[in-house]
Formats: sequence, C-alpha cells, structure tokens
Amino acid sequence: MAISGTALVLFLILHMVGNLKIFFGAEAFDHYAHWLREIGAPLLPHSGFLWIQRVGLLVALGLHIWSAAVLTIRARKARPVKYAHRKPVQGSYAARTMRWGGVIVFFFVVYHILDLTTRTFNPVADPAQANAAIVQGFAPGRWYVTAFYVLAVVTLGFHLRHGIWSGLQTLGVSNARRERVLKATAFAVAFVTCAGFLAVPFAVLTGLVK
Repeated sequence: MAISGTALVLFLILHMVGNLKIFFGAEAFDHYAHWLREIGAPLLPHSGFLWIQRVGLLVALGLHIWSAAVLTIRARKARPVKYAHRKPVQGSYAARTMRWGGVIVFFFVVYHILDLTTRTFNPVADPAQANAAIVQGFAPGRWYVTAFYVLAVVTLGFHLRHGIWSGLQTLGVSNARRERVLKATAFAVAFVTCAGFLAVPFAVLTGLVK
C-alpha cells in the first residue's frame, strides 16, 4: 500500500506541475503536450513513453486497490464478531473516509481519462489541441464537469494527507520526535497538490486561461 501509494503521489505531483504549464500560454502548453509524446524518440515510438507511464500507473493503481482490499479483509477477519458497543475513535475526517475517498478518486480517474486522454467526452477531439481541450472541457456550460473535478480533487487532498502520513509510518520514517513535522509535511504536499490542480479550472472559469 505504501510503496504503490508513493509511486502514485510522485506521478500526481509531476502531473500537477505539468498542468501549470498552461499559464505560459496555449502555444507553450500544446508544445508541452507534444513533447510528452516524443520523449525517448527515436528509441521509443510516438507516445511510447506515455504508454509505458500508463502501464506503470495501472500496475501501481491495481496494487494499491488490491492492498486496500487485503487490509480490509484482514481487519474483518481479526474481529469477525462486531462490538456490541464501540466507543468513538478519535481521528481525522480523512482517516475515517479513506475507502470512500478512494472510490470517488477512482471513478474520477476513469472519467478524466475518457475526457482528456481519449477525448470521448471532450468537445475537442484533436489530441494536438491540449489547451483547447482544457478550455472547452472546463467551459462555464460544462459546470457539472468542473463541480465533479473540484469534488474529486478535494477528496484527493484528504486522501493524500492521511495516505502520506500513514505511508511514512509504514515505511518507518515516522517517530515521536518527527510526528509534528511529518504531519505538517503531509498536509503541505496535499494542499499544494490540490491547489495546483484546482488552479487550472478556476483560471478557465475566470477567463485567465483562454
């Protein structure tokens, strides 16, 4: 769970940074999207690097979901008979909703791929027009897409905050002396990642990105 989560977090950060390229203008963003398809050329075919990345992410996501399922089953087997009365356990909102948060993020990833990768749901079908796909995808008339995007990103933030903290504990990085710093780090990474992703649709809605 921790190792697959680390791979996914690193991808999210790089993906978020890449998205911010849109603030340098349509030409720069389209050039960036084209460059991603040409990484590794001529050793790799067109979009070869992206397909390697997609397969790697699919494996990491599959391992992450499998780990979550295994841990859930183990927890239930450890206590097959439910408590007659269970006292409330103190914990963050993110910790209490990790599973449902993961489900929401999963369905968003599926929609996100169909919208901006395959362009099945996007008004702009041409894969070369990355900037136009973003602008049209988050256009005011498609407010429901933006609303779902915001919900998913905020949910992702909660998931990241608790997931990073839990992962650090699992990997043995955390201890009593570092606890406050590591919790602050987990929050900072989650907050910056969410802010970076949300900056794009809000910039489109306000006309900052056209």
